[in-house]
Amino acid sequence: MNMSVNSRTLITGAGGMVGGNIAELARNSGWQVCAPSSKDLDLRDPKATFDYILENKIDSVIHCAARVGGIAANIASPADFILDNLQIDSSLASAARKLQVKNFLYFGSSCMYPKTTLQPMQIDQILTSSLEPTNEGYALSKISGAKTVAAIAQQDSLNWRVLVPSNLYGPRDNFDPLTSHLIPAVIQKIHAAIESNQEEIEIWGDGQARREFTFVGDLADFVVLNFKNISTWPKMLNVGYGSDHSIDDYYSAIAEELRFRGKFDHNLDKPVGMKQKLMDSSVARRYGWNPTIDLKTGIKKTTEWFLENLTNE
Repeated sequence: MNMSVNSRTLITGAGGMVGGNIAELARNSGWQVCAPSSKDLDLRDPKATFDYILENKIDSVIHCAARVGGIAANIASPADFILDNLQIDSSLASAARKLQVKNFLYFGSSCMYPKTTLQPMQIDQILTSSLEPTNEGYALSKISGAKTVAAIAQQDSLNWRVLVPSNLYGPRDNFDPLTSHLIPAVIQKIHAAIESNQEEIEIWGDGQARREFTFVGDLADFVVLNFKNISTWPKMLNVGYGSDHSIDDYYSAIAEELRFRGKFDHNLDKPVGMKQKLMDSSVARRYGWNPTIDLKTGIKKTTEWFLENLTNE
């Protein structure tokens, strides 16, 4: 598959962290990229989605668009998370299938795994037990999307594949304290504390839950460099950094980067989600997956992006 002159790739969600980083690298690598904003194309609209793919002669899709958020957002709006994501995925998959788009990459989520399961997690553990209640709506929608893509790949003999990344972070992340995930939320929280001379910061739970975070640049590199080989991939692949850290570790690393000297207070009344989510990414390594950005470097890059964009607002 040649990803240059004759190929036109639709990258959804290019206004977000994953889609934005992939789209930028793809363009710099000579791809013809179509990356409409949600204002230009409402992916929940089946006809508009079908027409866009047809009119732009799309032959490959990298589907990064989704309604996403941290624990607080998922608890507050479970119906929105499941309905929006089901609509987006169904509309896009149906349109792309009708037009027999040959290559389609879907991003799942580590939330797809059961609340309690063996670590590190392997693809065949999905749907073997109950989900984590705090993000069940989102998880159900992503399971549905991933299974739909795998089913179409099987039935129609198309190169439709699913990547299941660990938690991701990096430039272009969402730093809204109401909807962000752990690392950007902590960066924003500690920065705000420093600005207001706050000496104590609250951590939800006991801080011992463990999370695996992968730098988004590593994911973008893998997708752009290896997308030409998508037909050789298994239908679903885990992609994670390969090690995890406690919530306390992330707070400490970000505090060190931002030079915060205050204290942390654990609120044991707040939910913490799953105790551990570590991916088994050994299969992906056979297909070129090789993350290189360690936590200290990744947090430095992410914090710098946050501060630069904060200044420019």
